[in-house]
Amino acid sequence: MPVKRLSLTVSLVLVAAPLVISAPAQATTAHRTTRVGAWTASLAGGGIDIVDRTVRMVVHTTVAGDSVRVRLSNLYGSKPLRIGAVDVAVQGSGGSAVRGSHHAVTFGGSAATTVPVGKEIAGDPLDMSVDAEEKLLVSVYLPGDAGPSSWHYVAADTTWFSAPGNFTAADTIADYPSDSAAWYYLDGLDVESRTAGGTLVAFGDSITDGVGSSMSTNSRWPDDLARRLEKQPNGPALSVVDAGMGGNHLLIDTGTAYGTSALHRFAHDALGQPNVKAVILLEGINDIANPESGTTPTAQSLIHAYQTLIAQAHAARVRIYGGTLTPYQGSSNHSSSGEAVREAVNQWIRSSGAFDAVIDFDAAVAAPGNPQRLNPAYDSGDHLHLDDAGYEAMADAIDLTRITAATSG
Repeated sequence: MPVKRLSLTVSLVLVAAPLVISAPAQATTAHRTTRVGAWTASLAGGGIDIVDRTVRMVVHTTVAGDSVRVRLSNLYGSKPLRIGAVDVAVQGSGGSAVRGSHHAVTFGGSAATTVPVGKEIAGDPLDMSVDAEEKLLVSVYLPGDAGPSSWHYVAADTTWFSAPGNFTAADTIADYPSDSAAWYYLDGLDVESRTAGGTLVAFGDSITDGVGSSMSTNSRWPDDLARRLEKQPNGPALSVVDAGMGGNHLLIDTGTAYGTSALHRFAHDALGQPNVKAVILLEGINDIANPESGTTPTAQSLIHAYQTLIAQAHAARVRIYGGTLTPYQGSSNHSSSGEAVREAVNQWIRSSGAFDAVIDFDAAVAAPGNPQRLNPAYDSGDHLHLDDAGYEAMADAIDLTRITAATSG
């Protein structure tokens, strides 16, 4: 999709206790916590220019925790990124915040900071607790013009832009006259969790990004997976973050909105997450259905890329689970040659033993009697992306015992 470069300049002790001989001493047990990812957005370059505006974005946490920390990115910027103020609040209705829930973010104690080109920054941890499935508003005031923004163009949620000035602490969106459906400069949000021993990263393309799911409902398959983990008797062993990116390719850097290839972004977007323990990899259908060169890649070229990512994960002592590529017959770019590659790749994923485990997404959502096509009950309408029920079926196909084993090794 073409990416427009716009300028938003319009209303757009210990206290010693006496020893009691008649009773055993009481031990005090400290709760052990682990910093894990609660939310992320894989970013690309070339987003709109944002000049002297506050951007208010919705973040949906997948795990409960304390000591909330916001991460901002200028990885794909062309100029230093000036941050005037950042605020985290609990979402009320739409872009309105729950009154009294605002927490101002600081960076080394300062409300303002500058992020150099190609760098990212984490705010000081906030004295703030969040629940799983909590919706937060992260508001970022950008006083200068950093040029084309680092962004995630498919948010499946609403982002609001203010009138000129700092409106980070505003309770309502009265001064936010325009909106979009993308995230800007916001790389992630992490917390200290008492249950999760690490982060699980769902890594992929638009199917992992949730294209086709209902707006503002967090119905992507990684969201559904997080909900399943949250229901475990002792709480989730892993948090879940979604590093899907619409239009992304496994092999090729295709353009600004679709980001760099999986091969080039995996180290940052997956292995760079806080205390990452496991990755679910589902990517390759865009290489097959939308080859940049016009020629369908060979199955072996995709398999070699998987082997590269597996080696990177294992070198980082991270488990990596392979997801089979879902059907796409009937979509605008389906071809017999592409289907042959998809089936060959899936056969390798299932039988090679290269991944730490296999998640058969393909079998979970294929049409009965026609494994080349999505089950009509799960089809969003374009025969490639799934609807809410389809994404839930994908999450249900994941063996929680296998993936939570990552916390023990």
